[in-house]
Order: sequence, then structure tokens, then C-alpha cells
Amino acid sequence: MSKAKAKAKQLKGKMKETVGKTSDDRSMEAEGRGGQVSGKAQETVEKAGERVKRSGHK
Repeated sequence: MSKAKAKAKQLKGKMKETVGKTSDDRSMEAEGRGGQVSGKAQETVEKAGERVKRSGHK
């Protein structure tokens, strides 16, 4: 997964959370928060991988 896809996952999660809040759908709200956390974690992994590549390690 790329950083762009991770950011898109975060955005999708934020939208789901917002829709869940406005429609009082706690399940959708929680799913949205989960998507955001997952996207942030994936973004962190991507950044770490880039740092390793720049440092010359495999």
C-alpha cells in the first residue's frame, strides 16, 4: 500500500465517522474511526520503509 492509499483510507474513515455521527449510527462511526487508525498505521509503516531504503539497509 502506498502513502497515498493510506491517506485515502484515513479520509474514507473520517467520512464514515462523520456520517455515523450525523445519522446516529454508532457502528458506522466506529468503523470510520477504525479506518482512520488503520490508515495512519499503514502510513507510518510506509514512512519507516522509506527511511530504511534511504539509509541503505535492506
